[in-house]
Amino acid sequence: MNPAPAIVIFGAAVRPDGGPSTTLRRRVAAASAWAAHLPAALFIPTGGIGRFGPSEASVMAGLLRRDDHANWSVVLEETATDTLSSVRAVRRILLALGDDRPVYAATSGYHLPRCVLLLRLAGIRAHWCPPPAAPAAAGFWLRWYWRLREVPAIPYDAALVLGLRLAGRL
Repeated sequence: MNPAPAIVIFGAAVRPDGGPSTTLRRRVAAASAWAAHLPAALFIPTGGIGRFGPSEASVMAGLLRRDDHANWSVVLEETATDTLSSVRAVRRILLALGDDRPVYAATSGYHLPRCVLLLRLAGIRAHWCPPPAAPAAAGFWLRWYWRLREVPAIPYDAALVLGLRLAGRL
């Protein structure tokens, strides 16, 4: 029997009051919507404590419980501080589970290519969830700012993953 798919939700900032940022809320909403297509999915929210606590992963788990996923499996990954450390931690979690389940990345649209690429380079059968629509408040220049930030990040992180994999440290 094939194991249930996993939905990895990549973290985003927690607000000073401990609540989810708009980006964090939108990523969880995208994962939640996609889970309707995947019976018994395993959620893996990632993200440690940033500038403000609690951890990004625990805030996302709270949102999932409110989205009526209280009975679904959730494995918190609360150590990651960035995309690369999220991928490394998720790989460790999946190896500990000992199966080869399909994995779906849930994150913002501009961030999806990097997340899926890094997961695949780490040896994970990764796909993407449909991303949340860009917020209406985000103007043209802000959307391009976030996209352009990914240009140097993709080859940099990819090289790091490949180097870690070759060194046996992934």
